This record gives sequence, C-alpha cells and structure tokens, in this order.
Amino acid sequence: MERPAAAKAAGFDYVEFWWPFDSNPVPTDKAVEGFIASIIDAGTQLKGLNFWAGNMKDGDRGRLSSPGYSSEVADNADIVSAIGQRTGCRNFNALYGLREHNCAKEVQDEIAIKNLQTAAEAVKKINGTVLIEPVSGADRYPIKTAYDAVTFISTARNSGIENVALLADFYHLAVNGDDVDQVIKSHAAEFGHIQIADAPGRGAPGTGNLPLLDWVTSSYEAGYVGKVSLEYKQSQDTAFVWLS
Repeated sequence: MERPAAAKAAGFDYVEFWWPFDSNPVPTDKAVEGFIASIIDAGTQLKGLNFWAGNMKDGDRGRLSSPGYSSEVADNADIVSAIGQRTGCRNFNALYGLREHNCAKEVQDEIAIKNLQTAAEAVKKINGTVLIEPVSGADRYPIKTAYDAVTFISTARNSGIENVALLADFYHLAVNGDDVDQVIKSHAAEFGHIQIADAPGRGAPGTGNLPLLDWVTSSYEAGYVGKVSLEYKQSQDTAFVWLS
C-alpha cells in the first residue's frame, strides 16, 4: 500500500501492479478499497494491472489455461473490471499459465480461449484490453516469443475476442531469443503495452547491454501510442539514475 506514494515521490504519475492480493483471486472489499485508496491518495493513476495469476511465489504463471479454475477466473475478472472502473486503468495482463503434465496441450489451449473470453468480456464493459505477454524464466510457460503471443491473439480474434493485444516486454523477448527490432517493425503499432528491463540481470537501463532506449524510440516511430513501464529489479538509490 506504500508503493504508489513511493512512485509519486520518485516523480511518477502512473503506476502498474501485478495482482496485489497475493494468491487470492477474490480479495475482501476492505482490501480492494485499501488498494484503490492508496493509488488515489498518492495522486497517481493505475495504468496496468495483472489478473490473478495463481500463486506466483510458488511458481504459478497465470491460470488462463489451467483446468478447473474457470470459476475463479470469472470471479477475479469481475473484480479486475471494477478496479479498472474506479481507477481509470484499461490495460489488464492475463498470464497464460504453465503446461500441465496431466492435461493435453490442445485441451489447455481450448480452456485458455474460453477463460480469455470471460476476462475480455468483463473488461470490455469499461473499454479495457486484455494483454498477452511472452514470459521468460518458466520452462513450462508456452508463450515465450512475440510469435507465440501473436498466434494466440489471432486464435482469440478468430473466436470473436477483439479487445486483446500483445504486451511487449523487451526483457522477456530479448532473453528468449526474439529479434526485438523485427518485432517492433512488424507489430509496434499494435502493441497494447511496453515494459522494459535490461539484460543480463533484469536491472535498470544501462546495467546490461540491451538497446532499450533505441527500441522505445523505434516503437513510437512505428506507431506505438501507449506508455512504457519500468519493470526491473534495482536498488532504490540507483533505480532512476539513468533517467537524467
């Protein structure tokens, strides 16, 4: 609850959050009100929010494709939409989930589309977009490249889901071996959101060897119109030195 105020003190007007209620898909009304108040009281605006993604601390990476969780996905989507309505947030990241050993890939893909439909319909009421993100560091996470994400998005649109877009996290794309320059050239105008971190290390720009600022510039030149989120690991005393 202290993070929006800390972001504001560091000079930022916008914040984004992973799901802020641990592994609980349906937090109490008091918890939701406290979260919203922390954002408003800090004078910030929520720009991005993850749907519930399971127990991230235990290694979960989303529940879109997980069998047996459709009820939780639906209940969570209603809460996410309500938070978006109250805060002005319109970008909502839905992590696909890990491949299950006891469930066929094709079955999981079908479940993912059905749950994505539920999530998309919930946030469509507030003109929201569901973001699909390639992720690194999780071997059983099947969406690792921009191609993987765009393919899933195409399947979703063919199923009638329109408010879905690619979340271009340049760190994940780069460490997974994507040609980020080509991804930008081909898809920047359709990016739903951008996140950055340097590699190796996932630190602030300049701590690794990725041309992050060039990629950001190229994205805007290619038609991207959204914000750029700083999603990196860095000590607070050096986190924003690069901005100067």
